Amino acid sequence: MATTQRHQGQIKAQATLWEVPDELWLRLASLLVIDKPRKKSGRPARDARSIFNGLIWLARTGSQWSQVPSCYGPKSTVHERFCAWEEHDCLRVAWNIVLEEYDQELGIAWKWLAADGSMVKAPLEKRGTPASRKPRGATPPTEEKPAVNEAS
Repeated sequence: MATTQRHQGQIKAQATLWEVPDELWLRLASLLVIDKPRKKSGRPARDARSIFNGLIWLARTGSQWSQVPSCYGPKSTVHERFCAWEEHDCLRVAWNIVLEEYDQELGIAWKWLAADGSMVKAPLEKRGTPASRKPRGATPPTEEKPAVNEAS
């Protein structure tokens, strides 16, 4: 569960963009179409608007792909479409339009920018510092086994 889901009411009340409004989506929809044959048959392609809203959610919360709420589609689908849009340069163009629209509506403090990132995944084990670890003791000897060629 994403950490922000507990505070969803507070988040929705903020004056910020969480989902693409209808007027803006009319401008973005044609930009996010990629004309290429599908590799897989089966289910029809997921709605691009819900996936784009999922990308906005990811950008706003800073959550991991695994925490994308199911209302935006499966996390693998959201990630695959993100990669396709990025590869075809659709996302950059659409994101610029979203930023321009948001700047006109609420204003963006362009003088104040921040970036955050992580290069290394934290270890899962909780061993503590090397000084607090207890040294391993010697492995006790096992019982002797008879040799393979020995007669019983």
